[in-house]
Amino acid sequence: MNVAIYCGSRVGKKEIYRTAAAELGKELARAGHGIVYGGSNVGLMGAVADAALEHGGQVIGVMPEYLQKREIAHLGLTGIHFVDSMHTRKQKMVDLSDAYIALPGGCGTLDEYFEVFTWAQIGLHYKPVILYNIDGFYDALILHFEKMINDGFVEPEHRVLLHVATSAEEVLNILV
Repeated sequence: MNVAIYCGSRVGKKEIYRTAAAELGKELARAGHGIVYGGSNVGLMGAVADAALEHGGQVIGVMPEYLQKREIAHLGLTGIHFVDSMHTRKQKMVDLSDAYIALPGGCGTLDEYFEVFTWAQIGLHYKPVILYNIDGFYDALILHFEKMINDGFVEPEHRVLLHVATSAEEVLNILV
């Protein structure tokens, strides 16, 4: 199984974000899951990729060509696809993946997460979409999902699409 990882190109202010990202990369590799991600060598993206590679995992990057020019492409990956745009990147990652996980990150991470979540919601795919809620990072978002359901903007039956994990072990249990 290939798992798309959406996460920050920064490590954030708490060491637990980097530690948990690395632990997830390691555990996905140990379980035999490949990783598809943004292709960067920095931030949580780099931490996930490095840990997976160190433990024998397959890691595929998908990076827009204009980001490659910033010299942030990870040069030690199993494979990398350079694409023409962020839109193409997102579609390529979806096409290459059997599940999707959002770790802490910024607006780009949320953009990627919500797109695959919405696609699951409208039946374009039936793959798991997971929020990896490291140190409560997504607590407010999880509460907002409840507000969207309670206020009638999301159907209550779509609550089952909201997979939340607080450890690498819980992520792996959802992927089974």
